[in-house]
Amino acid sequence: MFSSIAPLARHNPFYAPHFQLVQDGVRKRPAEPAEAPAARRGLAAASAAEEYSCEYGSLKFYALCGVGGVLSCGLTHTGVVPLDLVKCRMQVDPQKYKSIFNGFSVTINEDGVRGLAKGWAPTFIGYSMQGLCKFGFYEVFKILYGNMLGEENAYLWRTSLYLAASASAEFFADIALAPMEAAKVRIQTQPGYANTLRQALPKMFGEEGIWAFYKGVAPLWMRQIPYTMMKFACFERTVEALYKYVVPKPRSECTKGEQLVVTFVAGYIAGVFCAIVSHPADSVVSVLNKEKGSSASQVLMRLGFKGVWKGLFARIIMIGTLTALQWFIYDSVKVYFRLPRPPPPEMPESLKKKLGLTE
Repeated sequence: MFSSIAPLARHNPFYAPHFQLVQDGVRKRPAEPAEAPAARRGLAAASAAEEYSCEYGSLKFYALCGVGGVLSCGLTHTGVVPLDLVKCRMQVDPQKYKSIFNGFSVTINEDGVRGLAKGWAPTFIGYSMQGLCKFGFYEVFKILYGNMLGEENAYLWRTSLYLAASASAEFFADIALAPMEAAKVRIQTQPGYANTLRQALPKMFGEEGIWAFYKGVAPLWMRQIPYTMMKFACFERTVEALYKYVVPKPRSECTKGEQLVVTFVAGYIAGVFCAIVSHPADSVVSVLNKEKGSSASQVLMRLGFKGVWKGLFARIIMIGTLTALQWFIYDSVKVYFRLPRPPPPEMPESLKKKLGLTE
């Protein structure tokens, strides 16, 4: 049994090579981690050319990153409320809303153009809170886990580091999002239930108590944690790849505008993958928040494999654009507030020496 596990572990996509140094038949102990992580050293070198408003990893840094998250998630999700409304209705009533264009047509015929804006208030409040936790805590956990690993391991295991930091951040972000998400889905998918957030909240509490706001948190974790892990890890590695293979000059030589273009492209690529991995759970959340007394497993069994993929094309368009804009706004906020923005990671000098890549 254990002999079969070892090869699987070596071939998993997040496996990092284990380097051993042997000289004259004696295994040498790995060098102690450097005092300053590579990100901090890179920022210190850049500070000669640019004055930052705060120190990387300070409370002010985390707070302003949270502000960037509020703006990036709150504004973008509110901006695509009409598309989100049609997508949710396609998921919960596919017989009536057969396609994106049909969904828009039916909604406008029944509720007018104003009907497309249903649920904007819980969307703005909920996703602003989610963005605060998602981006703010991601920076916290990325630095925390990176310091725990040490400079060399943080570089070798950087994909796993991004995945762990984003998953940890999203866990808390979804707790903040859940009440407003539940209200949004009720407003958008149950005609006559409520037209505004002020009508929906007391009605939901009167029917099911506090459970009405948090019964969808587990499916939210199922949807949002894989989504966010893909969003951050794919974005970070795509940025790294773009600067390495596509952009014809180093990031330090790019203007702020050129760097933001790279951010937008990497964000869109990450968004497409995000939409695919999180869509089945998104379908479950939409149906679950519409129905009373159903569990996530019951909804999943009833929808079946084909049913959970309804509305995927609309979600790819929405999430791809959304993710690209979110990263663009978030990075723009960092530029505006003159926050430290570490360059793509590079192999530490100590690791290069161990591998014989430097003299």
